Amino acid sequence: MATAFAADRTFHFPATGVRAGGRVLLLAIDDQSLSLRENLVEYLSKPSVRKEPVLSPDKDDFTAPDQVASHFYGAVLQDNGKFRMWYYAVGMKEPGDARHPDVKKLTQGPVCYAESNDGIHWIKPVLGQLEFHGSKKNNAIALPDALIEGVHVIKDADDPNPQRRYKMVYNPHNGTTWVIRTATSADGIHWQAAPTFGIDRFLETSSFYKFNGLFVTSGQRLLFSEGGHKGGRQSHTVVSPDFDHWLPGDVTSFALAEPQNPADRGQTQPYDQVHLGVGAASFGNVCVGLYGLWRNQPGDESDQKRWGWFGYGKISCDFGLVVSNDGLHFREPVKGHVYLSQHDAPATPVPGKNYPTILTQSGNGILNVGDETRIYFGRWLNAEYGKGYHGEVGLAVLPRDRWGALGLYPASANNGAGFGGKPRTSSGEIPDHGSVWSAPVRLPDQGCKVFLNADHAALMDVEIADERFNPLPGYSGAKAGRTSAADGLDCPVVWPADFAALAGNTIRFKINLHRGADGAEPRLFAVTLQAN
Repeated sequence: MATAFAADRTFHFPATGVRAGGRVLLLAIDDQSLSLRENLVEYLSKPSVRKEPVLSPDKDDFTAPDQVASHFYGAVLQDNGKFRMWYYAVGMKEPGDARHPDVKKLTQGPVCYAESNDGIHWIKPVLGQLEFHGSKKNNAIALPDALIEGVHVIKDADDPNPQRRYKMVYNPHNGTTWVIRTATSADGIHWQAAPTFGIDRFLETSSFYKFNGLFVTSGQRLLFSEGGHKGGRQSHTVVSPDFDHWLPGDVTSFALAEPQNPADRGQTQPYDQVHLGVGAASFGNVCVGLYGLWRNQPGDESDQKRWGWFGYGKISCDFGLVVSNDGLHFREPVKGHVYLSQHDAPATPVPGKNYPTILTQSGNGILNVGDETRIYFGRWLNAEYGKGYHGEVGLAVLPRDRWGALGLYPASANNGAGFGGKPRTSSGEIPDHGSVWSAPVRLPDQGCKVFLNADHAALMDVEIADERFNPLPGYSGAKAGRTSAADGLDCPVVWPADFAALAGNTIRFKINLHRGADGAEPRLFAVTLQAN
């Protein structure tokens, strides 16, 4: 069996059945990959947000498909030396005030395309594919559907057919509701859409990715809640083994609590719901994503406004952080934690007004770029009806893979941490060390390298055990692995014994953290395994 994994440099995680090649991550926010913890607590990171949008609508150009909004129900790829974006455009049906449009007079779609050399400054190239208001001088992509919302794109290096190198899942309207259709392309510009819908039931999409050999699309659905009662927006996931055929049914990938009283449930009721589902990105053995924490407020269903039920000027949306080890079921590292608030990433305002922002997420906007993890996302200004509908693309940044860290219990606050106000150690002392065990992982037959993504990495050591937690004598205790790097995203770990001798074995890592004599606090963000 060992040689079966060697050809593609694969790691195998027995607990989940996941196989992943090349590079895998044991993230601090992932309590399945780094599970058994002693004297450690989570420290979630706070992304830095660029104040200015990276992409905005062309408010003064009636022939622009995105005259009103450049919504990021979209995708970004770093591809062949440039950045490429596909996004959801909203324009005007007829000439008018694009800064204060009537929502009844807006177009939805087409899919539009932009390019950038740095991912910050974008251009909208003239593609000449689709006529919009009498002109083909635009950046619209020709697809067979008149109404389109979300668009999600991956580059599939595993497909031997170059005409299917780029794969798209997009969100057209079938005349009754929003569904999904797939498309393929050799260049990401000219697309061949599938002749039929992939899923012909309501799904508003938030991400599309490959995980463990399956194609996965996530989004929001409005289904029944417990007892057959109405439910609110929740995240659901659909699956395909080959991209062409999508299985019926779905997985409830992430859900917030429904009200106890069934009469208080449903799309228009005032409680927190999951907007657009989980927008997740695959990192080989783990998926990390954001969900929209939709603060629902009802509108007036009796009025004549478009979508009168919608809470214009009232609804807002923040981001919550989620993680998954099977690509289907997601959980929050810290329940209810707002990872990115609309107040930290507001849309460009209407002068003199303080309207809420709805943050919109797509997992296809999460990507590692050099030493950064970039999060492209949407900022939808939820103005009062007719007083400033607007959408733009924003950017938040983390140091690469630093979604959150594990660190020691804080020394300054520990005296009140236990029951009865006593410290958590049996001796009554403040703990100055902690540890975390990894899930078992089978190493590739040709071996791998181990790196710590950490602050004060020199205050850590890494022991190795078998899958039943029995320490391996040559790789534990005084012979544990250490790094000479003080801090960094890729601090190499070296053992006195030959780590290559463990190639093909199933092992666990135990990472030990020690508080510095000067009070320095180590922080572990991730363990990275890189196949040789």
